[in-house]
Amino acid sequence: MKNNKSLGQHWLKDREILQDIADFALYPDTNVAVEIGPGLGTLTSTLLKNFEKVISIEFDQRLAENLPKSFPGKNLEVINQDVLSVDLASLDLPENYVVAGNIPYYITSPIIQKFLHAEHKPRKIVLLIQKEVAERLAATEGEYSILGLSAQIYADVILGPVVDREFFTPPPKVDSQIVILEPYETPLASESTMALIKLGFVAPRKKLVSNLSMSLRLPKEQVLALFAEHDINPNARPADLSIEDWCKLEKSIKKS
Repeated sequence: MKNNKSLGQHWLKDREILQDIADFALYPDTNVAVEIGPGLGTLTSTLLKNFEKVISIEFDQRLAENLPKSFPGKNLEVINQDVLSVDLASLDLPENYVVAGNIPYYITSPIIQKFLHAEHKPRKIVLLIQKEVAERLAATEGEYSILGLSAQIYADVILGPVVDREFFTPPPKVDSQIVILEPYETPLASESTMALIKLGFVAPRKKLVSNLSMSLRLPKEQVLALFAEHDINPNARPADLSIEDWCKLEKSIKKS
């Protein structure tokens, strides 16, 4: 079946990689997997071997209608809808469920945020995404972005194998990588800290002191004093601060 370029469809054809994704998604006492963008059903087939039930969410109507025909007698539920508009509460999900998928690059961040902020979070999220985005999700001090921090506040982020573009039909322009997210029961930072992070990244390449001074309308001297209080480099840029640093700054700013 021909791919729809506007939906970012690239079919993964390597069985070992498909098995890796399904195996990474395994979680104790979990029998249900929510699959994002099943496409032709290659990953669906592997997930059905690992889980008692698979709920596949497919936006493309022709693919959604064709998928059940490929798995007669299997416990497969297909939802023909945009994953971003799906009401997770309506899916009657068990307490323990996982999410897996080979997802379009252009909606990676919204999909991850949807599940990390869901009232009923999955136990694990395993996605095949653009390699560069996977690296940003798992970045460390000096390379942080809003995407990486917003993911790491809510989940443990682990990088899996890199997948060369040649394993897809048609091949995308970039390589991919498996990323595994295991959501925390309690986030590592508050929503107000996340709001401060967004203000800090208003100009990512500028010094953080300048960004916060401008965004919060505080004198630079006051912001520098807060940095000194927590032993933060006055020349630091937004990408340099850890989640712990941001939390300390947010508490001090709130007090002052």
